Amino acid sequence: MTPLTIAQMILAVALITAVLLQQRGTGLGGAFGGEVTAYRSRRGIERTLFRLTIVLAVLFVIFSLLNLLPQTGL
Repeated sequence: MTPLTIAQMILAVALITAVLLQQRGTGLGGAFGGEVTAYRSRRGIERTLFRLTIVLAVLFVIFSLLNLLPQTGL
């Protein structure tokens, strides 16, 4: 395995973790007439986690595209 592949796997685990840590306030309550929080703003750690998820996703795509390049004997 190349260092690029290992970095991509680490990014994948970090991205999955960041997505799973994001909380949904209502769960299934919104489907049954519960409180709708679709237009509320993100604050504090929630905003930081949201931005971190975006950064991790962009890095994952970049690493995936780099992994497609032909490997040279460096």
